[in-house]
Amino acid sequence: MSETNYVKHANAGPLGLLGFGMTTLLLNLHNVGVFELSIVIIAMGIMLGGLAQFIAGIMEFRAGNTFGATAFTSYGLFWWSLILIWLLPYEKLGIEAADSLSLGFYFLLWCIYTFFMFIGTIKGNNATRIVFGTLMLLFLFLALENFAGSHTLGIVAGVIGIISGASAIYTAVASVVDEEFGKNLMPM
Repeated sequence: MSETNYVKHANAGPLGLLGFGMTTLLLNLHNVGVFELSIVIIAMGIMLGGLAQFIAGIMEFRAGNTFGATAFTSYGLFWWSLILIWLLPYEKLGIEAADSLSLGFYFLLWCIYTFFMFIGTIKGNNATRIVFGTLMLLFLFLALENFAGSHTLGIVAGVIGIISGASAIYTAVASVVDEEFGKNLMPM
């Protein structure tokens, strides 16, 4: 009889969900007009939205979780790309700044990608379906806002984003609490 060494690795999902949820919630509080865009959102986007999700994604690769690895690394890179769109000194590089049409297509591509990731959540829990479903709608309304130039669609996107971010935070916390207590205390 051979003896196997089992090493338990931490679940990277809550870190990735927290990175996504907190950053998305914060940005969409701005989108509905609670406060102006500031370094607070930029820093959160770089560190928690980008770096934390990217790290979680790499950890999911090691754990053999293709869905988690793909989701967290891609959405981490989404945050870094969005920050670059906002901050890069375009004129010095001879590159045009983002306009509404290009941003509309940027968000539309993320919407389409998220739709396919949403399909991947169908066999999972309700909480994850809510996170990806609302994220898909968020990207759709951000695309529509940019295509139409509609402030109202931007507010709708912000409300959906707040729901998406809050649902991701809930899912992250529920995962940690349920694992710590070894039972389902926070339904997902």
